[in-house]
Parts: sequence; C-alpha cells; structure tokens
Amino acid sequence: MRSFNRRHFLRLSGATALPALLPAGQLLAADAVMHEEEKQPVVQFYGDGESLQPMQYVTRLQEIGRVNPIERDIYGNGGAVAALEKKFVTITGKEKAIFMPTGTMANQLAIAVLSGNNTKVLLQETSHVYRDEADAAQSVHNKRLIPLAKGETYFTAAQLEEMLDYLDREEVFKSGLGCVSIENPVRRTDGRMVPLGEIKKISALCRERNIPLHLDGARIHLASAWSGIPVKEYAAYFDSVYISLYKYLGAASGAVLCGSEKMIGQMPHYIKVYGGTMYANWSNAAMALDKLNQIDDKLAATVKRANELAAQLSKLPGVSLKTLDGGTNIYELQLAAGIDGVKMGAMLATDYQVRIPKPNANNRSLLSMNETLLYRDTDSLVKSFREAVSKSGR
Repeated sequence: MRSFNRRHFLRLSGATALPALLPAGQLLAADAVMHEEEKQPVVQFYGDGESLQPMQYVTRLQEIGRVNPIERDIYGNGGAVAALEKKFVTITGKEKAIFMPTGTMANQLAIAVLSGNNTKVLLQETSHVYRDEADAAQSVHNKRLIPLAKGETYFTAAQLEEMLDYLDREEVFKSGLGCVSIENPVRRTDGRMVPLGEIKKISALCRERNIPLHLDGARIHLASAWSGIPVKEYAAYFDSVYISLYKYLGAASGAVLCGSEKMIGQMPHYIKVYGGTMYANWSNAAMALDKLNQIDDKLAATVKRANELAAQLSKLPGVSLKTLDGGTNIYELQLAAGIDGVKMGAMLATDYQVRIPKPNANNRSLLSMNETLLYRDTDSLVKSFREAVSKSGR
C-alpha cells in the first residue's frame, strides 16, 4: 500500500467528508500505525482475510473510487449496491440478490420466508443458525430448530431421511416441515466442509419431498477455493444462499442473500420490519465488489502459498503444519515438546511481523490461511519461522 498522506487525503475527499469518518486525533494515530505497518506488512495467521486499520480502509476506498467512481445507493437501491447484487446473481446463478446488514438477518429471513407457516427447521447442531443467532428463529420467527449430527460438521442424507420419517410417524399434531438449512464450511468445526456428494443427496431428498433448502455460505468462497468446486455449483443445490461481505471480501460489514425472484422480492419489506433498512450501504458494497473482481485469483494464490508453506515448515525439526481432514483454510500447527511455542509466537510477532494464535498446552495451534500470506514469498516466511524456532528451545 502506498504511503498515506493525511493532507493528500483531505484534498481527495473534501474537507467536510473526513470529520464524519474519524476525529483528527484518531487520524493521526491511525496514520502512525499505517506507517509502522508499511515498513513490513503483517502476515496474520488468523481470520479469513485482510484486517485493515480504519485509515487503511478509507484509503482503499479512495483508491477504488479513483479507478471506478463509486455511485451511492439510497436505502439499498441503485449505485454500488445494485452493482454488487448483480455480481452475486452471476456468481451464484440465482435469479435475484439483495444486500443485508448482517449474516444473521440473511439466514433468519431466508429460513422464515422459505418455511412460510410451517414451523420445523432441520439443521446441523454445529451450525451458526443453531448455536450463534440468539434463538432468533424460535423467539422472533416462531420456528422450531431440530439439530442433527451433534458435534459433527454435517449430517448425511440418510440421517435427514430418518428424522423426516420419524417426525411424520411420531407427531400427532403435525406443524409442517419448513426447510432444511446447511452451513458450509462450518466455523465451529474449524472450517471443515460438507462433501459435495452429500449435498447432492440431501438436495435430491429435499426436492423429492418438496422441502426448501438454504445454504449458510458465509465462507463459501473458501470451500470453493480449497475444494476446487465453483460457488455456482454449490449454490445450484440450494433454494437460497447467504454470503458474508466482511469475512474475506473486504467490507466492514454486510451480507448478500440470493434466491428466487419471488423469495428475494419479499425481503425489502421484512428488512424494514426488523429494523435493517439503512440509508446508505455504498461503502461496504464498493469494497466487496472490488474484492469480488479478484477473489478467485487471490484465493487460488493463497491456497498455493499455504500448501507450499505447510510442506516447507514441516521439514523443520519439531514442526508439523498440515491441513485438517475435510478442511479449508485452517491448518494445524504442531510443535515438539522441546520448542517453547509461546516464546516462538512472541518472537515471530516482534521480530518478523508474523502473528500466529497462541499455542495451547499441547503446543498446538490452528493457523488460518488468508491473503496476507501473499505479502511475503514462501522463502521469507519459512526463514522467519526457522529463525524463531531455533531461538525458542526450552
């Protein structure tokens, strides 16, 4: 990233725009942080994408605007938001897409609309919808979540069919099956994927029984990059799909929900009813749209770099770095007992601007591979680890 000059930014953005973004004191502090980091960009083995400081974010937005002038939206209509939605229609192959303020709202409204008056929703016990959305389906939308495959990444078509048959056989006062929801990849199982073969079987079963199928694809581009399966192919087996804009697409917040014309056409009303209508979303849309134009190449390069790094680091005495079974961008780092993992991590951070999660009591850490790996070449990263390991004996 080019050197940031605050006065230059003021000339670019206009004197009235900047105070609305950050107070002057924060500007100076952020500017100092940026200059410090620009000496050697930080490679971070956590998170799914870049983690920009506020003024880095503003600078990136300015750079985007100079190449392609950013058009504003009004309450989500027109401008960069419309362009983003059009892009997601192409990516997913669905009829229509809509910007959402959060992934939770995208998931919850998808489930509510797909289910209609039917109350039961079947999903993974490890899923975000079941574990991390504050029981919104139950308390707000009057849905009954039925979890399958406790502690596992996914349930099988056979397990789903067994539960469907059980409900049909054992429930006297039937309330109706609303939909099935699948998260892929699954955050709570360290980014592991649902196999495409199983998705195909589940989709076929749902279509045979006329049950809508929703995909929580917050990180679906990661599944695509590590599996080689296009996002559009994943999406084809579902009636709706949500994708996050901030996990690896560069936006500060936001999500996009894709589905049929009929389904998405109902969403503006529900977004308003549940308090999600915002006057302007162009900044998040512009950042995500810019990243989408390069995401496939970036992630392909990241996969290549991650696998090269794993192979090279595993040659170091006492070091093992490998992918997880069925995993995506989270790799397992295992250090021998003779290496002080905490000391090594601290040295990587202070001396080499490489940051890893703190190893646990078993000297194990899970490293997230993201595009910050591309800030350095493989040899440079290996050298940093080699030197830190050599100085971190117990």
